[in-house]
Amino acid sequence: MIQIITYGLAEIEFGHCCFGLLRKDFRGSGALDAHSDLRSSACKLAPSLAGIFVVLRSGHKRLSSRADFQLFGELVYQVQTEQKVIALTFDDGRANKTEQILQILAAEQVPATFFLVGEALERNPELAKKLLAAGHQLGNHSYSHQRMLFKSPEFIASEIEKTDALLRDVGVTGQILFRPPYGKKLVLLPWYLATHQRVAITWDVAPENYRQIAKDSQAIVQHCLKVQPGSSSCCVMYEPRRASMQAIPELIKQLKAQGYRFVTVDELLAMRAHTKSN
Repeated sequence: MIQIITYGLAEIEFGHCCFGLLRKDFRGSGALDAHSDLRSSACKLAPSLAGIFVVLRSGHKRLSSRADFQLFGELVYQVQTEQKVIALTFDDGRANKTEQILQILAAEQVPATFFLVGEALERNPELAKKLLAAGHQLGNHSYSHQRMLFKSPEFIASEIEKTDALLRDVGVTGQILFRPPYGKKLVLLPWYLATHQRVAITWDVAPENYRQIAKDSQAIVQHCLKVQPGSSSCCVMYEPRRASMQAIPELIKQLKAQGYRFVTVDELLAMRAHTKSN
């Protein structure tokens, strides 16, 4: 783990210094000025870091993709509770299928949590207002939905804070939860979240992460039925598939038949807090 962490930090500095990823937005940054010696050293060590980059690249991929781990701050992918509850989550909100999903959730009287991309929210704030009016929770899924790996601190802050402002404009109150695009996070994104007391939300069930499962509605349902109490299930809407849309009502019905109750992510987190206090 020490090797992987060291590699991650070094790779970021190596990338910024040697491949020009610092750009203008880093110049004059107080955060980076404080680490000018580190940047200078990284540039001098570029050949060595290049070797580290190649040798440990696979380690970085595994680390950045893990839904159950991040280097800094609070990450929640599941809540330990004996209650049979599940938080159904949807990512993005750009898809034309959002209205259809709203109808399904209304028919089943099920709340969900939607992590929205700021660009889409900016174009269609009325849809976000409709989600809120229906009792669903809205979270932050970045502004442009780019992988937040090897990005500047300014870029990361802008992506999150612009979307926060848009969410406030449509009526979101209280804490705003954040879900990293594609679930990717390495060093700078978790550091930002930790220093701003932000909670990162991932998942423990994500059927569309598996190509063969994502093609078949019954396979999606069966995969999701493996949930445990306190699960956060992620139904991705980046590329809406017919199989996914067909699976949602069937999945809800089967989980209800097993005694599950659907809650928002905020409600799931509240259960965790209650458990700790007891």
